[in-house]
Amino acid sequence: MSLVINHNLMAQNAARNLQTSYSNLGTSVERLSSGLRINSASDDAAGLAIRELMRADIASLNQGVRNAQDAVSMIQTADGALQIIDEKLIRMKELATQASTGTYNSDQRLIIDSEYQAMASEITRIASATDFNGIHLLNGNLSGDFTGAGLVSSGEMKVHFGAGNDSAEDYYYVRIGDSTASALGVGIGAGPDAAGASISTQELAQASLNALNDAIISKDKIRANLGSLQNRLENTITNLQVQAENLQASESRISDVDVATEMTEFVRQQILSQSATAMLSQANSLPRMATQLLG
Repeated sequence: MSLVINHNLMAQNAARNLQTSYSNLGTSVERLSSGLRINSASDDAAGLAIRELMRADIASLNQGVRNAQDAVSMIQTADGALQIIDEKLIRMKELATQASTGTYNSDQRLIIDSEYQAMASEITRIASATDFNGIHLLNGNLSGDFTGAGLVSSGEMKVHFGAGNDSAEDYYYVRIGDSTASALGVGIGAGPDAAGASISTQELAQASLNALNDAIISKDKIRANLGSLQNRLENTITNLQVQAENLQASESRISDVDVATEMTEFVRQQILSQSATAMLSQANSLPRMATQLLG
């Protein structure tokens, strides 16, 4: 290389190397301070796209877990109310059995029937009053076909827990039958011709026993269906949590920085920057050698 004074090529080369190592040092500082290997699209364009899709799925899965947990709470609310209705039906059958025997007169049966009707009214009240977040559960509102086109959905409840909109993978429906006294066929509200409408006579009391059995079976079917749905939801929650955990691990491998490896790179770039700075200082002093020849 010639000894010239118009251009300091060695200094330019040292400056370029310093700029490169200093830029790499800044990248290492950014990664170590953020904990992320990918801080912008320029770091890894394909990795960034995959990471953001994974983050969206992870957020959806975590929300799906909360949706399923809310559905479990709703089912537990409905089942708790049905347990109380169960107690009322058992008491009604006890009263019907009492009124079926011939040792009571008509006045006494009317007294027994008044409690019977009170139990039926209480069943209807419980079924009408039981709600979860303003959604009535036992009055038959959740027994029809699902319609979600309007601002307020109707029919069976759609529990959405997946990251997509596939009926086989991302949601299913919770259907709860009507548990009012009239729907169960007991009490005066069921109509005068219903077998379980009244126990005011011995004949009506005897006929109501079968109607009460049917009512208890209908109620038990609702509870059994809710129990199976709760078990299914709890299994779904576990599966979603495992999915989210595994997806989070995959996202971490793409996005997070390996601190040990990056710290090694940081020290390397730091040494290179220091070395380039020292050489740049030396290169800037080299043109002075030419002035010695001129003297």
